Amino acid sequence: MQTELSNRLGIAHAVFGFTPFPAVAAAITRAGGFGVLGAVRYTAPDELARDLDWMQAHTDGLPYGLDVVMPAKKVAGVSEAEVEAMIPEGHRRFVAGLLDTHRVPPLADGEAAGWRITGWMEHVARTQLDVAFDYPVKLLANALGPPPPDVVRRAHDHGILVAALAGSPRHARHHKDAGIDIVVAQGYEAGGHTGDIATMVLTPEVVAAVDPLPVLAAGGIGTGEQVAAGLALGAQGVWLGSVWLTCEEAELHSRRLTAKLLAAGPGDTVRSRALTGKPARQLRTAWTDAWDDPDGPGPLPMPLQGLLVADANSRIQRHEVEPLLGTPVGQIVGRMNSERSVQAVFDDLTRGFERAIDRLHRIAGRA
Repeated sequence: MQTELSNRLGIAHAVFGFTPFPAVAAAITRAGGFGVLGAVRYTAPDELARDLDWMQAHTDGLPYGLDVVMPAKKVAGVSEAEVEAMIPEGHRRFVAGLLDTHRVPPLADGEAAGWRITGWMEHVARTQLDVAFDYPVKLLANALGPPPPDVVRRAHDHGILVAALAGSPRHARHHKDAGIDIVVAQGYEAGGHTGDIATMVLTPEVVAAVDPLPVLAAGGIGTGEQVAAGLALGAQGVWLGSVWLTCEEAELHSRRLTAKLLAAGPGDTVRSRALTGKPARQLRTAWTDAWDDPDGPGPLPMPLQGLLVADANSRIQRHEVEPLLGTPVGQIVGRMNSERSVQAVFDDLTRGFERAIDRLHRIAGRA
């Protein structure tokens, strides 16, 4: 599964794997792909440095990247406390009512809440970059479009390629004009933040829009046959995220959530603003249903929604309250029906890719 881009980066397979878990990212790189560690959950620079140190020690000198979330627009000089003060009291009462209805216990005395979604705020992402540029990362990806121009220049000065996710050809052209090196065409089927256009339609549109920049196909991809389809549409690789959630190396720390993922079908996800304020595909739960109910207050815009629900999500996850328990995941979840190692996933990807290529050769009369 090699392309011009994979050869340029020195990887065996043109498979880019996004994950919040260092152990998974390192395993993706060791398996011949390109592991990309999600940085949004790191609020303290020393925590990110610790995990990048671990990545360095467990990637055998092979390349890996970092994914940050830098919003396209910012409000200068506004603190997190000032942003949080913008949250309406009615929304706070709504969250409290949901937790009471489902009898979600509080965290234990002295137990810190999980990560707050402050990584969406530019100043936090910049502290992550200050750490990352001290490491030999080969790719910087941004989930909310191109980073600010000074960040792109700084990455290029360090010899780091910059990638940005796009949900439409218009977004992709904007990325190209901003000096981005790689465009990730993320279709509607994808987990997390995603747009309205399906991967099969989006990928060739983006390829044409940004030629000659390399494009990665993303959204609903989790088999070797789908990798072959992405490359046939003109992509130079694929960007996979959801499929790693049920890998043995993943650190979900919740058997109930893992069980829900393994049991879910492709129709058990929903594109909702409940998590961050932007449309993000995730498991459908009583939590997403409540936020999407027209009789409710509705989600707040980013980053207010993320700040509002951060503590509630920590309680739900800590106590594994099953009706509310969810995670961002794409429609490929229907194929994620067993726990496997990252290497086993790659073995399946390569076998499926070979089957697809052999089938096409037979159809073309070249077998």
